[in-house]
Amino acid sequence: MDARVRTIVTRMVIHPLFLPLLFGMVLYGDVAYYAMILISLIVHEIGHLLAAWIVRVKVVKCVIMPYGGEIELAGGTSLDAKKQLIIALGGPIATVVCILMTPLLDPLFADPFLKIQLILLCINLVPIWPLDGGRIVLSLILMFGRKSRNFELFLLFSLMTICFTVLISFIFLPRSLIIFVLSLFLFIKIVQEWRYRKYRLAFEKHVMKRLT
Repeated sequence: MDARVRTIVTRMVIHPLFLPLLFGMVLYGDVAYYAMILISLIVHEIGHLLAAWIVRVKVVKCVIMPYGGEIELAGGTSLDAKKQLIIALGGPIATVVCILMTPLLDPLFADPFLKIQLILLCINLVPIWPLDGGRIVLSLILMFGRKSRNFELFLLFSLMTICFTVLISFIFLPRSLIIFVLSLFLFIKIVQEWRYRKYRLAFEKHVMKRLT
């Protein structure tokens, strides 16, 4: 196995908060169904990792989250926007490949597998941070200039959107329990990023000064 491929695979880990959520779902449902969910998430992240390998970007860490995953890349915000875009598209492309392979599966597994892929794809393409859709939007923003103000506005939009989702899913509990838990998790991640935004701006200015 290529050394870079072996390195990025060994740096893939499962977020601790995902395990109790997965365990809880197994207790109330079919183990095989939730095994397919975990496999789908891993394949989705492998898509991101392969995209990073193709554009020759070092992966520091890859964490499997309940909604997909998060990849920490060497270079962070100073990374070329086009490379960020390619890496962000890697996961959804891997999921689309899984969808196209569905007809090859046993009919017993094909239907639930297809549903899982479609749900995973729809969730990840929602244009809010830190989902793939949000990372794609952020990459496009950075292509037209590293304007931290634009990034702040994007984060604010993400925060408002997820707050609305948390509220609506809370109203429809317990039917919307999974959506509520995922939305709450995303809310925490967005708030963390919002608090970190000033450090992002300072780092960005530092990098730009070194380049000029």
